[in-house]
Amino acid sequence: GTAVLAQLAAAPARDAVDWRRVDFWWGDERFVPAGDPERNETGARAALLDRIDADPARVHPMPGPDGPDGDDPEAAAERYASELAAATRPEDHAPVPSFDVLMLGIGPEGHVASLFPGMPAVYDNRPVVAVRGSPKPPPVRISFTFPSIQAAREVWILASGEEKASAVALALSGPGPVQLPAAGARGRQRTLFLIDEAAAAKLPADLGRPGAH
Repeated sequence: GTAVLAQLAAAPARDAVDWRRVDFWWGDERFVPAGDPERNETGARAALLDRIDADPARVHPMPGPDGPDGDDPEAAAERYASELAAATRPEDHAPVPSFDVLMLGIGPEGHVASLFPGMPAVYDNRPVVAVRGSPKPPPVRISFTFPSIQAAREVWILASGEEKASAVALALSGPGPVQLPAAGARGRQRTLFLIDEAAAAKLPADLGRPGAH
């Protein structure tokens, strides 16, 4: 995802977008302080946000332990859910805005955002939750749940490399989202799997093409 943002920042058409009118939200975040290299926000700012004319009031990072709730990820998750709710419009019909695009990576075991197979967050219907005991470090995170992900008009799942091939193939074969969270990451209007040849290696022949969806 960060590499995609960097390419967007370098694109000749970058400034055709009126970035002052774009809102930026995060689907998940590592619960570490602002500026920590582990934070998704840190990479996004370096790759894109610090290189465009974004309105700071429209950049909505998830709180960390240095935020107003201190070392309490549950309270930080509730705070972010409240911020999302305040940004909704009547036509959204959801406790979060109808995001135009939600970009997600996919883990080798099929996780998206910080929803890992079989963990409590995959059963949770609150908009944003704290995740403790993540099998991938750091162990404490904040994440959207499926209802928030599925509120997006479009969900783009990005994958590259052969280590993602099994997860991509499984996500497109119809498993349940509890066993494979990527199977539950679907947009209201469109879901795209944006993958390279290595990540497509285990797809059926008619789907195993870069850009297939």
